Amino acid sequence: MDLTKVLSVAGKPGLHELVAQGKNGIIVQSLTDKKRFPISAATNVSSLNDIAIYTLEGEIPLKEIFRNIFKKEGGQAGLSHKESSNAIYTYFSDIAPGFDDERVYVSDMKKVLQWYNILLGFGLVDLGNDEEAATNKKEKEDITKK
Repeated sequence: MDLTKVLSVAGKPGLHELVAQGKNGIIVQSLTDKKRFPISAATNVSSLNDIAIYTLEGEIPLKEIFRNIFKKEGGQAGLSHKESSNAIYTYFSDIAPGFDDERVYVSDMKKVLQWYNILLGFGLVDLGNDEEAATNKKEKEDITKK
């Protein structure tokens, strides 16, 4: 699962995919309605690959949170972001053990759950191949070191 080209754009709902890069900004495409539009360099854009959840001992990358949801749900959709705050908090305690509840708000948890379900709906959560690719990469590195 490559999250480097999946973006969250401030002021725009949902997730977007990076299509092209220009000198004045980028062009993104919405995952939901496939509409393309330019984003200026002044707009706050975050790659999902760069997002992490605060824990009491450090940070957990968003990709790891998605992996935990995927394993917990057996590859199915996670808890809806529209559930009660208590249900979301309890669910998040299972998928992100030790998260810092003073720095991670329920609104952040809802966003993570919504993103996971969006990515799963579009077939962009493929953790089985991701783990296999990491194993193959390590095997190749071991061979080249010998």
